[in-house]
Amino acid sequence: MADLVIQKKNEVYLKVKAEPHLHKEAAEFFTFEIPSAKYMQKTRRYKGWDGKVRLYSPATGEIYCGLIDYLTDWAKDRGYQVGYLESEHFGHPKDQNELITPQSVVGFVKALRLPVKVRDYQYAAIYESLRYNRVLLLSPTASGKSLMIYSLVRFHVNVKRNVLIIVPTTSLVEQMYKDFQEYGWNVKDNCHKIYGGQEKYTEHNVVISTWQSIYKEPRKWFERFDVVIGDEAHLFKAKSLTTIMNKMHGCKYRIGFTGTLDGTECNQLILEGVFGKCSKVTKTSELMKKGHVAQLKVKVIVLKHDEQIFDGYQDEMEYLCENESRNKFIRNLVCDLKGNTLVLFNYVEKHGLPLYELINSNTDRPVHLVYGGVDVDDRESIRRLVENEKDAIVVASYGT
Repeated sequence: MADLVIQKKNEVYLKVKAEPHLHKEAAEFFTFEIPSAKYMQKTRRYKGWDGKVRLYSPATGEIYCGLIDYLTDWAKDRGYQVGYLESEHFGHPKDQNELITPQSVVGFVKALRLPVKVRDYQYAAIYESLRYNRVLLLSPTASGKSLMIYSLVRFHVNVKRNVLIIVPTTSLVEQMYKDFQEYGWNVKDNCHKIYGGQEKYTEHNVVISTWQSIYKEPRKWFERFDVVIGDEAHLFKAKSLTTIMNKMHGCKYRIGFTGTLDGTECNQLILEGVFGKCSKVTKTSELMKKGHVAQLKVKVIVLKHDEQIFDGYQDEMEYLCENESRNKFIRNLVCDLKGNTLVLFNYVEKHGLPLYELINSNTDRPVHLVYGGVDVDDRESIRRLVENEKDAIVVASYGT
């Protein structure tokens, strides 16, 4: 007889039937401390919180569906027998699509007639997403995430499923929409964008939205979606991500994309819990080796200042932002560098705008300014302009 019997409660949670002492053991295993907890506990909002996140409820035996492999591995390591019950509405806890094969995926993607060559690891990631229904894909910058997302979207729309794509910024909404258009799809008839005041109710099959625009929507709003895809998932706030994903009780297909899992705001187990087990798509070093991205060189320049005493961190920041010699050094360096050059800043008014003026007035090269105050369409136009430039300068807030 099984010590733990696992069944799907819905597409968010598993329900585990076991003796109370096993619930307690599992709860302890799935409890972890947030690395930044000691700083958060000092704020009024977090006072009284012990800094720990608990992913298994000993009272109800509930745990995120995406953590099933961790749960079964934990049970087997301790010698416990695991059994499964199939849910009438949500199926087996370890559902797979047996009809999805590597060959069928290659055939489908080729039928899309994409204007770019699809790489082997992209085929593998698309296959894994369709075969296992839920997965968190670790996919670095320049690995072609939009192509993988597009292929998945086209597959699900072909079988009459509604898709919600969640991204962290308005720029990514526009970028995704235009990428789909460039791949040859009629986005006007199939896709709807949501951010900053846009209409949230639509009949379109595909919705591309920032998480900030929808996380407060009622559960009913999310009910029509069969598929959810999270791009740059590590940039979502943990609470907002779980709020959204917990409202999607009937959403069976869940795919997350992330470029990194180190030191992120969302803990890896939370991301895997709401999407699925992490799978590495490729590595930046592999992309460099095959010539898909530029060879990386890092050069660090340390500027020495006269010793000074500051009252606090902000005073030191004020000094650095307003330091004439330092800003002129940055200007001269930027103007002397060859090729497209990106200058990142943190403070818009006291550093970004003055730097832009300083650089723009001392070069004949095209200089573009990007920050939160620049319209989304203008940001997208700048991105596309620079893609076709060879000697442009972009002065941008790193948050944007």
